[in-house]
Amino acid sequence: MNLFRSMLSWCAAGAVACASLGSAAAHAEDLSFGIISTDSSAVLKQRWQPFIDDLNKQTGLHVNAFFATDYSGIIEAMRFNKVQIGYFGNASAMEAVDRSNGEIFAKVLYANGDAGYKSVLITNVNSRVKSIDDVFKNTKDLTLGWGDPNSTSGTLIPGYYLFAKHGVSVNATNFKTVLPSSHEANLLAVVNNKVDIATNNTIELSTLQQKHPDRFAQVRVLWTSPLIPSDPLVYRKDLPEATKQKLRDFFYHYAKTDPREQKIMADITGYAGFAPATDAQLLPIRQVALFQQKEKIAADTHLSDDDRKSQIAAIDAKIGALAAPAKQ
Repeated sequence: MNLFRSMLSWCAAGAVACASLGSAAAHAEDLSFGIISTDSSAVLKQRWQPFIDDLNKQTGLHVNAFFATDYSGIIEAMRFNKVQIGYFGNASAMEAVDRSNGEIFAKVLYANGDAGYKSVLITNVNSRVKSIDDVFKNTKDLTLGWGDPNSTSGTLIPGYYLFAKHGVSVNATNFKTVLPSSHEANLLAVVNNKVDIATNNTIELSTLQQKHPDRFAQVRVLWTSPLIPSDPLVYRKDLPEATKQKLRDFFYHYAKTDPREQKIMADITGYAGFAPATDAQLLPIRQVALFQQKEKIAADTHLSDDDRKSQIAAIDAKIGALAAPAKQ
């Protein structure tokens, strides 16, 4: 009897162990795909879900789309392994690489052949603001629609190439009001004359022109940035290599010849597919971020001269270290 009970116990334990192993194997193929909040979640789901469905069908993986209300939500979700793949802008990808164990493996391609996109500053066509000179004559009288703190085109690039170059920090002291929001919300705020000026990008403007030409006619572009590298795809470094290979195979070949797939990509703000990429594409973004840090330190009146010089020297060393790979 005791032997019989022991055998039953052993079989039960074995069944539990086997079930646990089966569960672990299943979970290894369950992934979350984080998508940055350039628009409302409903709009993003409409654009991306057909692509996610194809991803699951062609790879055999089980991938769920994850839409956070802001960029940091995706970055933190990847950091705590709640998200394993992410579609980012370059600034948010930099955070994901540095803080969330991520690495870039692909970048989007544009249907018009562009290698990237540009940040813009926009206003309503009937606004009293007619030029960049009008913006900087009296910023304290203007309401600014600003981007997410981790947005490349909404914050990082205009913050450096536009406002820092004019010696203006973006804060409530220098502007009447600063209203951080998504690209979609800022674009609609300009169209509806709810803000005086706002940051955005050429991708959103192109989409608006195609889908709502009447609204696009209400927008005036005041400033355009240098080219920004196209948006990267990031996955966690600790994914199994076999899973990474499935993802690379899918992304690198998707929409290359299939008209239906090409239509799906075109509906995601004019994309044409994906190309291989690495963390190296973040080099110019890192340089801009370091320049911004340097300017803040130089303007910080709370620092002693020695501390200021020491911190600036440290940043200069980082910028110098990035210069060699950037040239390569």
